[in-house]
Amino acid sequence: MGTDRRTFLLMPLALAACGFTPAYQKGGPAEALLGQVRAADPDTKEAFAFVQRIEERLGRPERHLYDLDYAITTKTDGVGVTADNRTTRYNISGVVTFRISDTLSGAVLASGRAQSFTAFNATGSTVAMLAAEEDAQSRLMSILADQVVARLIAEMAALQRRNSARASGPSAG
Repeated sequence: MGTDRRTFLLMPLALAACGFTPAYQKGGPAEALLGQVRAADPDTKEAFAFVQRIEERLGRPERHLYDLDYAITTKTDGVGVTADNRTTRYNISGVVTFRISDTLSGAVLASGRAQSFTAFNATGSTVAMLAAEEDAQSRLMSILADQVVARLIAEMAALQRRNSARASGPSAG
């Protein structure tokens, strides 16, 4: 028990020694994105849920320093079939490809792809099934948006480290 406690208490020192810094600390990579990312206007219900979650995590854009372009694709597959050939469970898989760029220069800062899935049951009335499907779609968009935000924060941290290394590196002369 004592060893576990010592390990727990010494863990922050080990993290600091390896260069770990909290993403959400003042001056951290997340702060550089807060209120400064403008997602492309949504044109579908799924895109609206995706952008809504991005704005929940990063705030509504105030200064619009970065543009976030994205493309969302989803696919619904029946996975639970009864003996009388009725589908009772569906999986919804989704992929979002994204690109964040500097608003002024247009330079692409990061791009990537996030993917996940969720499921819903199709038992009960048609209304209940449609509500379950809509809820599953919304959950999927939240999952994908959270993955994109995590990736953007990581990319911003890498960009900050590169800029810091350039600023403190040997000067030419």
